[in-house]
Amino acid sequence: MEKTLEFTDLLRLIDERSTAFRAAVAAAPGLDAQVPTCPGWTLLDLVRHLGGGDRFWAAIVSAGPADAPPAEAVAARAALEVPQEREALLAWLDASTQLLLGALRAAGPESGCWTWWPASQSPQTAGGTARHRVQETAVHTYDAQLSGGAPQPLPVELALDGVEEFLFTVCATPSAWPHKPTAFDFHADEDRSWRLTVDGDGARTTRLPATGEASDTAGASVRGTAGELVLYLYDRIKADSLHVDGDAGLLDLLRAWEPEEN
Repeated sequence: MEKTLEFTDLLRLIDERSTAFRAAVAAAPGLDAQVPTCPGWTLLDLVRHLGGGDRFWAAIVSAGPADAPPAEAVAARAALEVPQEREALLAWLDASTQLLLGALRAAGPESGCWTWWPASQSPQTAGGTARHRVQETAVHTYDAQLSGGAPQPLPVELALDGVEEFLFTVCATPSAWPHKPTAFDFHADEDRSWRLTVDGDGARTTRLPATGEASDTAGASVRGTAGELVLYLYDRIKADSLHVDGDAGLLDLLRAWEPEEN
């Protein structure tokens, strides 16, 4: 059974993707470039979001176990101002990443902290936060690259962990599925597979044997590279970019589902 990435690997990937993000910002024609995958956002908006997010989560991790994010961190994010000149903005971005990495290193992977996913299959820890920030940074790096016209595939090790991280964190819930019980299988071409089961008990994900074959017990099965699956799950590409077996309409129901907060 495959293991999730080690904490040191997560920190390395945050650093690597943040570096790639800054490179995309540096190469873009301008900070007012539109981001096609984030409608209504300019590249400057995307930078503010990612850098502000790094600082926000650094404060959360540093605060330790809590029922809510620190009030001062929430206020700081709401009032966030960023440099308007590109070189200064890139330096601010780098400093934001280092704040996050420093907080994660100081806390260690098992340290508890507030997260927005208490009812998921992911832990409310610095390790869980690092795992999610890898994916947040990777997807927004793709966004930034796309705004400059040169999107790159997601690194394979990151993407393989990213499919599971999304399913464990974003999809898992005890809220009842409002439709007929079913399952969704996700198959990465790199021989990794997962099943998302949805029914009256909510949604939960398990790993599947890497058989490479679609299952007739799943309502819908999606296949692509791990990177494509991550981009699909984050709504960066459409299902018709992938190979879908079964009832494709179920994927629309899954996309539209808004579970009650628990």
